[in-house]
Amino acid sequence: MFERFLSFLKEIPGGSGRSTGDDDPRVAAAALLYHVMNVDGVRQDAEWERFKAVLGENYGVSGTELDELAKAGEQADREAVDFYAFTSVLKRHLDPDGRKAFIGLMWEIVFADGELHELEDNTVWRVAELLDVERQDRISERRKVAASLPDPAKIPDEE
Repeated sequence: MFERFLSFLKEIPGGSGRSTGDDDPRVAAAALLYHVMNVDGVRQDAEWERFKAVLGENYGVSGTELDELAKAGEQADREAVDFYAFTSVLKRHLDPDGRKAFIGLMWEIVFADGELHELEDNTVWRVAELLDVERQDRISERRKVAASLPDPAKIPDEE
């Protein structure tokens, strides 16, 4: 399932890493991931590195292309008034399994610093709702990512 999501992301038109406009799912994904990374007001190096790694791994970009995609996501997030513009693009381009996998990527960014802030949790919840990802799937992705952490005891398992 996750492999299908990764291959889909790499096959998206405009795979060069450059934005193709408002309907570019790569930029929409980067914007949401950037937002969840910064929502608690503190961007730690571990979060930034995980953000860039997730973009690089999922879109097959590196170097200048990766920097351009990260910058496009940051700019799109700063200009956005809500999440709908991004989630509507992702809903058009991703099947239900792909949307669930994307929520897993958001949790990876959230837990990159080993902590969970309530604003991060709320952001993932809101994005999941807009993507029509079921509550149990959102929680399942959260638990899966948290369990892979070096110290999962630091992350509360409660919703």
